[in-house]
Amino acid sequence: MSLKDKLDKNKIPQHIAIIMDGNGRWAKQRQHERTFGHENGVISVRETVEAAAEIGVKFLTLYAFSTENWNRPKDEVDALMSLLVKTINEETKTLNKNNIRLQAIGDLESLEKDTYNELQKAIENTATNSQMTLILALSYSSRWEICNAIQKIAKQIENKSITSNEINQDFISANLNTANYPDPELLIRTSGEYRISNFLLWQIAYAELFFTPVLWPDFRKENLYEAIFDFQNRERRFGKISEQLLNFKI
Repeated sequence: MSLKDKLDKNKIPQHIAIIMDGNGRWAKQRQHERTFGHENGVISVRETVEAAAEIGVKFLTLYAFSTENWNRPKDEVDALMSLLVKTINEETKTLNKNNIRLQAIGDLESLEKDTYNELQKAIENTATNSQMTLILALSYSSRWEICNAIQKIAKQIENKSITSNEINQDFISANLNTANYPDPELLIRTSGEYRISNFLLWQIAYAELFFTPVLWPDFRKENLYEAIFDFQNRERRFGKISEQLLNFKI
């Protein structure tokens, strides 16, 4: 029996974020170039998006390319950008078929022109879809995002449109790339690494973290169900104690 059948449909996390890690190691194990791993990772993206939409996840954020990834060998970066354009072209029809909206966060203007144009086209073509929102984090890092938000807030203070007394957690959240999305409830990282890697640092303050040794190209629907099943069996206290939660439920 699949773990899908054991999931509580009333406790599906509204927003899941995934650090897709392990493509290079997966390819190396098979004596291929790293790009071979990225190409096979697309299959995992497709399966994960489909599985998430099927069980009622409303937002799925995938860490596709970090600002630090620009420091990788040029051949690999070029291959990643080319693969991204190809994948966006091929998957837009599927996204529309499954009523999935595409969005993106990050320093998008730093992307290659062709990549940026194809991304914007796909975002526009899926804008009216409503079953789930797929968010690609591209040329993204949390420190970049927070610095960008601080700059935006500083300009508002300079323009005297706000005062420093108006700055609170909600105001900061409203100036982040993710202003239009709820914070993730579950963060998954593949490949056995136990790091956050500069991803959604502000937003995952109270997210449940799930680490799996599975390399991203091997990640399938059942692996997603495993993470959600684990999530559903945790007690989320948000700074309170168990007794308080029990009294609240009563």
